[in-house]
Amino acid sequence: MSITVPARRLVLATANRGKLKELRELLAEQDCAVLSQAEFNVESVEETGLTFIENALLKARHAAEQSGLPAVADDSGLVVDALEGRPGIHSARFAGEDASDADNVALLLEKLDGVPEPHRGARFVCAMALLRFPSDPVPLICEGSWQGRIAMSPRGSGGFGYDPVFITADGRTSAELSAAEKNRLSHRGQAVRELVRRLPAAWPAA
Repeated sequence: MSITVPARRLVLATANRGKLKELRELLAEQDCAVLSQAEFNVESVEETGLTFIENALLKARHAAEQSGLPAVADDSGLVVDALEGRPGIHSARFAGEDASDADNVALLLEKLDGVPEPHRGARFVCAMALLRFPSDPVPLICEGSWQGRIAMSPRGSGGFGYDPVFITADGRTSAELSAAEKNRLSHRGQAVRELVRRLPAAWPAA
């Protein structure tokens, strides 16, 4: 019995199992095997970039260096107009390095106290980078953006992070959407689909 070996292998620079599962499913049709950086004992790299793209490149380059394989990474967060773009790249640690999702949401609502709903515009942003090797001078960069606004109080039990206070175009929060709806609309879903679309040209199979 012969075993079919995927033509391409790449490492996903994240410890998030949900991201790993999603990317594996989306890239399966591209004859591409997605491996976790944990399989190579790659630890997270310090995110010292000033933009989402810079941090995605830092993480992908680190994973490529440590694993010896092409690597993909994403950096994402919430950009709020009334807060001059904050929490931005610091979204996961807005309320501190060890902050919980609830801590971050509480601080966000505190910062927006008194701001009327029409002026609470926000968007989720995702930057995704694929490096074929650590010194790749032409990385594949894909981006996604999901426009909405910040609710006055949390609603919904799904999702994670800022989902309970992110109001989508139809008036529901992201936490009130089904997983399928969120994947179809979200910033990360957009970036992943763009990666899938552009992968064959950027990285032809052997």
